[in-house]
Amino acid sequence: MEDLRAQQIEALEVLADYNERLVKSMNGVIGELKGERKEDTDQYLEEIIKGINWEIGILNGTLSLINEGEERIQKEEMNSSILKLSKALEGKVDQEMAEAMQEALPMFEKLGKVAKEIVEKS
Repeated sequence: MEDLRAQQIEALEVLADYNERLVKSMNGVIGELKGERKEDTDQYLEEIIKGINWEIGILNGTLSLINEGEERIQKEEMNSSILKLSKALEGKVDQEMAEAMQEALPMFEKLGKVAKEIVEKS
């Protein structure tokens, strides 16, 4: 059990570091999708989606630690936000993708904040 906890803390440490860059990139691509599209916007978006998926994987593996003692991240809220983003990405309409990503952004900011808090306490 302690081994799992140590692995979860290590995963959250990596996530906390990565999350800052992901949130910054999400903000950047939102602007591009809202009308400041660049030549590499699609590639940029694809890399951000990979980062989002990676963070979701870490979240799924660490949720028991994250919500230990108190519910910090609501899985249903995160799932709803990700589902909406996924549908918007499938539709490939820039404005809809930007709005869905904007809606998901606070969840990722919160995840990064919670991860830092847990790492600092451990």
